[in-house]
Amino acid sequence: MEMRSALNQAKGLGSSKEGVGHWWVQRLTGLALVPLTLWFVYSAIGLTGADLATFKAWAGRHGNPVLLILLIVVMYHHAQAGMQVVIEDYVHGETAKITCIILTKFAAVLFGGASVFAVLRLTFGG
Repeated sequence: MEMRSALNQAKGLGSSKEGVGHWWVQRLTGLALVPLTLWFVYSAIGLTGADLATFKAWAGRHGNPVLLILLIVVMYHHAQAGMQVVIEDYVHGETAKITCIILTKFAAVLFGGASVFAVLRLTFGG
């Protein structure tokens, strides 16, 4: 039994079946952020009052650069996905909605890339 009217069926209005995937992305990135954020906060507290040389040594030690880059990528992806949901829900003009989503994605890539570059530069010098 179909709950949509004949007109809505003809126009193709209804679920696009994309919401569940987006929902999972939000939950998985949120779950990944928990241990990464706890690790980062614990590390940052341990570096309180450290000079630049100590911080560079910490950033280049063991898996710290990998964890920092993972934190950056997951954080910006999670933020972008969350902003997309807010934009889709509260921006009503289709042109404005698409423009805001594209700008949000570009900003996430730009800031995420700059952050990853900073970690790499800090780790490998330059």
